[in-house]
Amino acid sequence: MDEVMAIWAQWVKPSAGLPTVQWSLLLAAAACAGHLLQRYSGLPKVVGYSLVGTLAGLAGFPAGWPLQGVALFLLELGVSLVLFEAGGRIALRWFRHNPMVLLQSLLEATLTAVAVYYVLRWLDVRASVAEAMALISMAASPAVLSRVIMDTRAAGPVTERAMVLATLNTFYALTLVSARVGTMHVEDTDLVGTLYPVAVVLGISVVVGAVLSLVLRSALRFMSPTSENTSIVMISLIAAAAAMAAHFGGSAPLAALLGGLLLKQLHPRPWAWPRQLGTAASLLTMLMFVLVSVVAAKADWNPAVAGLVAALVLTRGVAKVAGISLANFGSGTSLKQAFWTGCTMAPMSSVALLMVSQFVASSLTLGPRIASIALPAILLMEILGAIITTFAIYQAGESLKPWMPVGATDGGEQRG
Repeated sequence: MDEVMAIWAQWVKPSAGLPTVQWSLLLAAAACAGHLLQRYSGLPKVVGYSLVGTLAGLAGFPAGWPLQGVALFLLELGVSLVLFEAGGRIALRWFRHNPMVLLQSLLEATLTAVAVYYVLRWLDVRASVAEAMALISMAASPAVLSRVIMDTRAAGPVTERAMVLATLNTFYALTLVSARVGTMHVEDTDLVGTLYPVAVVLGISVVVGAVLSLVLRSALRFMSPTSENTSIVMISLIAAAAAMAAHFGGSAPLAALLGGLLLKQLHPRPWAWPRQLGTAASLLTMLMFVLVSVVAAKADWNPAVAGLVAALVLTRGVAKVAGISLANFGSGTSLKQAFWTGCTMAPMSSVALLMVSQFVASSLTLGPRIASIALPAILLMEILGAIITTFAIYQAGESLKPWMPVGATDGGEQRG
């Protein structure tokens, strides 16, 4: 790929540079692949996006690692948009009426982290690397889950519970990883030294998220939620909040999540993304999935790593299903629904890649070791996790769209 690009670079000189041409064509190919895959197999479009990115990464498509500059900001912005919307779905008063959901979330996240840590330690993985992987494994992927829900037109208790739990465990993981990165080079820390970085990350993210929610609430007082100008205001303010949170030492995705959560409390009436913002968010989301798979595909695979990845993925999946099922009593769902909800926690994607990038940027020794396990796991579970989530939603009976390829249906009608 590099040699081909070098030849092209001698005569292709676009104003924005050759990488712009490369990424534009790659995104066009991903969009086509996602559409065709959903049309003829019934699988969500995100699987097509990820497959195209994987093939491009394996072919040597240029993507810097660790992420920095424009690529890092675009990934943070894409994740921030998804988490802002996810936070905007959660009404805190719901937890007063159903506190077992919080218990499910805490047990699922804690059991996942503990199980992954001890399994990796049993496999002779260094303690600091196992700890980092345990924290990363806590987070599901609201981005993958939201795309699957959109493509399957899912609605129901499993779907709603899955989005809430994915948002909450992402909140825990982002907070703990951001704090852990700040203490990686500190040998011995007391309780205050351990909790202080968590307080700093949470405090800055809460302040930025609160400012974002207040400004958006003020805008919604005199602007229509369906207006194109409102869309521009929302995406611009989320981008500004993401940049500010990262600059001051907070977490950009965490600030966006908290901003959406606080806006829901200030503006409790049902609200949805404006259609215009949905188009822009879809483009960023597709770019995010392609970027994740391109970067993750460049990881070095070997039998030892493959074994660790398989153990991590299996342990993580079992722990999430077990945690949600064990705390299901009194939560308002059946044990069968709890099982399928646990299956929807399988995907790992952009949030996990951001956390891995943080570890790599903060430590030249531990970072590559963490990435060598995490990147293959992310690549595997971005694709396989989306398929598992789709299957779980259909098995729960919450998809308004039958799992029947459109092409097959059309063909049947034509033959009839």
